[in-house]
Order: sequence, then structure tokens, then C-alpha cells
Amino acid sequence: MENEIVVQDLELQSLIGFDGNPLNGLILHPDGVHLVYPLGTNITAYNWSTKVQRFFEGHTNVISAVTVSKTGKYVGSGQVNYMGFRSPIIIWDFKTGQIITKYESHKVRVESVAFSCCENFLTSLGGLDDGSVIVYDIEKKEVLCGSSSVKSTAGYTTVLKPVHLRGECFIVAGDNILRLWTLNKEQRNIQGLDASFAKIKRKILCTEIDHMDEYAYCGTSTGDVMKIKLNFSPDTAVVTPSNSPTLVGCFAKHPTGKRRSSAVTVELYSKGITSLYLIPDGTMIVGSGDGVVELVKQKLRSGNTKNRCKVQTRLATPTHPLLVALKSANVDSSVTSVQLMKNVILVGTNNCELFTIRSEDFEVTCLFTCHTSVVYDLAFPHNYSKVFATASKNDVRVWSVDTLQELLRITVWNFTCSGVLFSFDGSQIVTSWNDGNIRIFTPETGRLLYAINNCHNKGVSAIAMSKDGKKLLSGGGEGQVRVWQVDQMNGTLQAVLKEHKGPVSSIDVHQLGHEAITASADGTCVVWDIVRFTRLSIMFSSTIFTSAKYHPNGAQLLTCGTNRYIGFWEALDGSLIREIEGSSASALNSLDVTPNGKYIVTGSSDQMVKVWLYNEGVPTHVGVGHAGVVTNVKVSPDGRFVVSTSADGGIFLWRFPHAADIAPPGSRCSVNSGGCSSSASGSPREQQVDRSRELSLKKTLPARKENIKVISKAQKVRASDGPTAGRATSSVDGNVNSTTATDRGSIKCLCRRESTCTCCADASGNTDRKSTSSVQ
Repeated sequence: MENEIVVQDLELQSLIGFDGNPLNGLILHPDGVHLVYPLGTNITAYNWSTKVQRFFEGHTNVISAVTVSKTGKYVGSGQVNYMGFRSPIIIWDFKTGQIITKYESHKVRVESVAFSCCENFLTSLGGLDDGSVIVYDIEKKEVLCGSSSVKSTAGYTTVLKPVHLRGECFIVAGDNILRLWTLNKEQRNIQGLDASFAKIKRKILCTEIDHMDEYAYCGTSTGDVMKIKLNFSPDTAVVTPSNSPTLVGCFAKHPTGKRRSSAVTVELYSKGITSLYLIPDGTMIVGSGDGVVELVKQKLRSGNTKNRCKVQTRLATPTHPLLVALKSANVDSSVTSVQLMKNVILVGTNNCELFTIRSEDFEVTCLFTCHTSVVYDLAFPHNYSKVFATASKNDVRVWSVDTLQELLRITVWNFTCSGVLFSFDGSQIVTSWNDGNIRIFTPETGRLLYAINNCHNKGVSAIAMSKDGKKLLSGGGEGQVRVWQVDQMNGTLQAVLKEHKGPVSSIDVHQLGHEAITASADGTCVVWDIVRFTRLSIMFSSTIFTSAKYHPNGAQLLTCGTNRYIGFWEALDGSLIREIEGSSASALNSLDVTPNGKYIVTGSSDQMVKVWLYNEGVPTHVGVGHAGVVTNVKVSPDGRFVVSTSADGGIFLWRFPHAADIAPPGSRCSVNSGGCSSSASGSPREQQVDRSRELSLKKTLPARKENIKVISKAQKVRASDGPTAGRATSSVDGNVNSTTATDRGSIKCLCRRESTCTCCADASGNTDRKSTSSVQ
């Protein structure tokens, strides 16, 4: 067995996105340079200076909790597991990335993890199905003790916070409960003291403790902050508090604006306070459920506050006005993490977006973003590997491979994009939607060029386009395949091909443009002549076909489906050549062939990405890291990396393990670049006449044709279809066949109010800032 191939790990190059669902999932490392956050089954350490990512691998499911020790030596995390199974907790060494220890103590879900300030213990809190708190000794690599984290008179707990000066103490909080725990290492047990809330009922969502361990500040679902005195001794050697934690009061903002003159005595945060961050100067950063991020300070309470409350309201409210907002910003979704890095506030949201806010003026900038639901399709431009597009619910996004940033977002609310592709010349983005329409957009600004309405009765499920850009093929949920004659402004139906009895899942056009193959869920693949609009051959199999591709030489066809096999077929007559098992237990959802035709890449429901040798039919590399079903895989046109997407919205870039023996695409002159200038010699009068002539010609020439290959890596456009391009989202009317320059959508502007931005300017120069970006 000298030629036996050893299957190796596929190297993960980078991740696109940020998982903002875990509470406090975004952590600034104590070195002040690295950001630690989860995505999928990996934990990413992002270097703020060099923009390089490192990965901590070892989990098998979605990461639900992550933490970093006080000095930054350790990284700890817990995950979600299937019902009836225990969830593992992993501790890594941050410098080496090696796993120090791994243990399982909680059922189904780990709600939160935290290192003690002395870094000797890791405390973990179980979820709703577990209801226990466990203390783990890192040095001895054993569980010290545990106890139930709930009581009969309260709900379940979700918040875990260690104190700063005593390594044996930590706080657990949740629905109408806050308990201060103290560890006795010698007796291997923990003892808890409950805070008394009297008649006040609060659900605690987040907790922060001041650096002297004197007070704990708890954000609640009511929208106020509970201030609790911990009653520790001034001597840090004494770890047991003198009394149970005492509630000082519930505080919120002083009413502002119109509310100040009304009967409202206190202003609560809408949808609760979901994140807090204490600053040493006494101020506090508050993040709320409706996306408001505010810098607040505590105001001294006047002596007649209680009497004034009784006069203005019939019911006595337990919340008192104490906080004064100094600066405010809005990130449009629930805040789950807040960190402060020098003069920049880092904010993570449950919409999987990471924002930076400048502390001077609270100007908001989006740093990371990703899909929050299933990614249904993935496409590269022809012979261009710098960008790619993804399709998901409500939107289509274009990403930069170099910066891992979102360059363009086109949103169509309440509809799902089932397919996306670039025209051969890169001048159009063609998208298919579950409302039965095909919409074509410009690649740089996302402006709608035209729409083909009512293409299919049960939604458009797949699309493909010929290289000449004149024929567009669409497959529908009812099983029909339709051929459209398209140009720059409209599409005309040429033929309807009726053969499939189930939804069309995949379409691929031959490189010569004379035939195409369609795969369907009814267990058939059909090769069509798209010149005479007839069937050439048909292939049957006891499976639900999910993908079908032409080999680059056009002589063979490849298919995959739910029967776990990769099928090799003759393109001439549709006869089966061979089948190889692509997965041992799960369906194959996507398949792609490298440009040189030597390798195959597959993605399956077992969350794996595999690279295969085409001729030998054996795998060489396996990539593990997705936390959901792998929905799409694509090899870049230059053959240097593989992009895979999953059902949880994650986008992974894998380094292709084999050398690319294809010539890289030639350099392309930018269409933005001007031609040769007029003669530099001559008198100033002649040069001025030449410049005037050039300006007059520019006014009469048509607008520049957009192309994906010249898109700026620094842009962050959200689909502008008006006369100006900026951070906007166009409004697309599904009942028309084209749009005009006057069709404008609501605009999402993140510029400062005092700035003179033109992001939202209309043709007359008027600006109108609106809060949402949408395409109807």
C-alpha cells in the first residue's frame, strides 16, 4: 500500500462573521490587541492591528459561552449538545492554542463560564435542563464541587460573574434571584447567600461588579439597573461576606424632552438592559434590547425625590431616577456584549453584527456582519476571486475576500433569495426569489436594473446563465425549467421545458452554451438542448438530487444527493460511469469542481467539507468547523481557496490544499481609469480648450457601466438605486419590469448629525435620514 492516501485536515484560512448570541460573547483580551469571539464551532482570536485571525478548534456544536482569564492566559468555552447528552467545556492556552483540559459536567447546554480572578478555578453554569453550577480546578484537572443554581421561589439562572479580589467568590443571577457563592476548597463545597429583593420582582439579564467588590450592578428586563451591596469585608483575605447581599435600589434614567413635563418620573430602557460595562471614572455604558448604547453617569439623589414621586403618580414605582445619559447611539438590534478598547467602544448584537463606537462623539461604524439564517446560494464572478456573493433570507450580500468585509447588501424584506449569480462580464447580479420573480441588480451600487415577474408559480428555486449573457435558465418549485432571452433592460420567455415532477434544485450550463443540465428532487437529472429546446438525455436514481455539474472538459457530469453518493455520468448519453460514497451517514448538499478538473469539493449535512481526487475518487482533506449543515461549497476561480456556507449563516474560507496549475486571470484595466490625456505640450490656452472639450464630452456620454471587478474594497453600500450611491438600500417594486432613477428606498445613514454627508441626498440635494434600509 505504498500509494495509500492519508486523509488530512483542511486548513481554515479565515471566517466571515461574528456570533453575537452568547451573552458577553465578545471579549477584549487583556493584551488590548486581540478580540475573542465565537463563530460556529470555532473561537476566533482577531488581531486588531494585523487583521489576522487565529482559531481555537475542538467543539462539536454551537458555542454558547466563552470567557478569557484575567491575565489572558486561558480561554474557556462551553457548547450546546443534543438532548440527553452532556455538553463539553474546553480550556485552551491562548498563546499556543492547545487544549489544556476538556470535561463534561452539564446536560444539554452550558449557559455561562467564568475564570476566577486567581485563575485557579473555572466556574460553569448549566442551562435550563441542567440547573447546576460547577467549580473546576484547573491545576488538578478535576471537578471540585457543584450545587443547584436555582431555588423553588425563583426562575432559572443565566448570569455568572466572578468577583475581582476574591478568587473563591462568584455571583449567579437570573429570574428573581441573585446568589453570592463562596468556595471552600478544603471541604470541597460551595455555600450561597441569597440577596433579598423584598416585594420587587426582576429578571436579571447581565451583571457587573465594581473593582473594589463593593457593589454589583444588574441590568434587568424591566429596563432599570439594580444596585446591590455585596457586604464584603474591607480585608480581601476575608472571603465570606458579613451579611447577605442587600438591595440598594432600582435606578433608571431621568426623563428627557417631552417626558420631563409629563407625569413620567423615570425613563426605563426599552426591551430591558442586556449589557453593562463599568468605567473606572464612575460612568457606565448601558446596552439595551432595542439597540440603544448610552454612556451614563450617576446623579446624586435629592431628598424630596420620594415625595415628588408620590405626588405625580398614583402607584408608587420602585424605580428611581438616578442615571443621566451623556452620549447615545443606536445599533438597531439587541446588544449582547460591550467592551472598551482605548477610545473605542466595541458592541456586539444578537443580529450577529459587531460595531465600533468612538467614545468622543459616539459615531457608529459596522466592523463585522454575517448572515443570521440559512445561506441558500454562493457565487463567484467569472475569473475573479476577490469577491463573492451569498443569498439568504431577506438579502443578497457581496463580500471581499481580502478584507472579509461586506461590500454590498441588497435587501428585499419578507422574501428569501434562493439563487444568485454574476453575469459573465460582471456587469449584473442576477437573483431569484421565492415570490416567483427574478431581479437583476448592478454589482457596485445594488441598483435594480429590471425584474422578470411571475417566472414560476411556486417560487424560483434555481438559476443559471450562459456565458454570452443572452440566455437565462430558471427552475421552479413546480418542476418547470424556463429559458429567457435577456438583455440589459428586460427578459423575454423563449421556452418552457416540462419534464421534472419535483422542485428543480440545481442548473448548470455547458461552457459552450448549447446545453444545460438540471437536477430535481424527483430523482431525475435532465440534459437539455437549449438551442432547440429539447431533451437530450435523462438520468434516474433513488435519491433527491441536490446538485449537478459539468466537468470542465464537458465530457462528464457529476451529481450528488441524499443517497450520500457522488455520481459520475457520461454527458453524451447520460449513462452511469461510477458512484463513490461521499459521506458515511449524511446527505451531500453541494458539489463543485476545480477549474483544472482534477479535484472535487463536497459539502454535506454532517457539517464537513471534503476535497476529493477526481480520477481516483478518494478524499484527501476534510474540513470540520461548521456548526450547521453545509449548504454550499465553491472553489475560487484561481483555485487557491474554497468557500463554504452553512445553515447557521457562517461563511468559512478554507485554504485549498493542492497547488493550482491554472494561469491566474490576467490583469484588467479599470473602467474608471481615464484614457490618455491630451497633448501635454502647447500653450495654456490650448490646454484649457482641451479640458473644456473633455468636460463637455463627459456630460454627453452615458453613465459608466458598473462591473464587479472594479468594486472598491473599502465601500459599504446597502443597495442604492437613486442618483447617488451611499450607505443605502434601494426600494424595489415587484410589480414593475424596471425602475427609474426616481425610485428611492429608505436610507440607513450612520454619519454624524452635524456632518454634511450626501449618503441620503436626493437629486435636489436635500437629505433625509431614515432609520431602516429596505427593498420592497
